Amino acid sequence: ITSADLGFTPNNDGQVIRINVPALTEDRRKEYVKLAHNMIEEGRIAVRNIRRDSIHNVKEFGKDEHISEDETRRQEGEIQTLTDEHISILNELQESKENELKEF
Repeated sequence: ITSADLGFTPNNDGQVIRINVPALTEDRRKEYVKLAHNMIEEGRIAVRNIRRDSIHNVKEFGKDEHISEDETRRQEGEIQTLTDEHISILNELQESKENELKEF
């Protein structure tokens, strides 16, 4: 909890762990929005890296003449479609979370 740097301070009295949650100030909300944005951006980068690796694998497999060039292009198109869908989901999550944080 402390390593996540969310502003929570856990206290242990031997039997119970208490977590003091500070009130959300405007500055703290902005920090959370930035944190959410950074997490979503890491997710986008991960999706793009998977796309890059997948397309590379398809091209390598195609070079060995296991599949035709048309099939290689079709597979690349499907990979791009899946990438676009997942990036879109991440964008929706980001927008939703930012609106939720700004709501109060």
